[in-house]
Amino acid sequence: MNPGFFTTVFSQPLYNGLIFLMNSIPGHDAGIAIIIFTILVRLILYPLSRRSIESQLKLKDVQGDIDRIKATVTDKTQQAAKIMEFYRTQGLNPLSGFLLILIQIPIIFALYHVFLKSGLPVVNDGLLYTFVHAPSAINMQFLGLLDITAKSYLLAALTAISQYFQIRFSMPIPKSTGSSGTLKDNLARSMSIQMRYLFPVMAFFIVYNLSGIIALYWTTNNVFSIVQEWFVRKQFKARSGK
Repeated sequence: MNPGFFTTVFSQPLYNGLIFLMNSIPGHDAGIAIIIFTILVRLILYPLSRRSIESQLKLKDVQGDIDRIKATVTDKTQQAAKIMEFYRTQGLNPLSGFLLILIQIPIIFALYHVFLKSGLPVVNDGLLYTFVHAPSAINMQFLGLLDITAKSYLLAALTAISQYFQIRFSMPIPKSTGSSGTLKDNLARSMSIQMRYLFPVMAFFIVYNLSGIIALYWTTNNVFSIVQEWFVRKQFKARSGK
């Protein structure tokens, strides 16, 4: 980890948080620390993630109105103006979910930077704050069973499985419209199917070729995302009376 703005603002605080957890957990189990650490980071980001999910749900609810505008207004310039006016009257911002994702990108990169470049079980004392102390020894045997510094078929498989269900839950495949569907609709359906089945396979090979640390982080992140999506959707439906 080289010193700089990104390290000082993002990577170093996350690195210190991870080392603090490892020092606090009995047995200094790095695997347990990574799971707790990932959940804590996702909880901090929860307000942003919740807004992003709710924004997508609201846009989905008004999709029928958008389709009617597109069908009745053929001129592209007028169509765009009508749609933006509709969003304004409904209090919707179609870019809000995208903007919130952009805010999270530096943190996501910092997390990968911490896990990939941390050098665990060796602790970089030069990055530690004065009030954070390195453990005397870090246990890299997750639950005493898996060496998370090495490649693991089991953890890679768990990553792929959790990734499949995360995509399936958050990005359902659009219903087939048959021969009446537009090229855009058919392309969107095809992309959804490919993502559901190909991305988990890609995730398996990515994490397997990195380390068990990344696989454990990725799996925990996927499971949290599934629970979060379910919880936000349930609250949204309860508020909207659906």
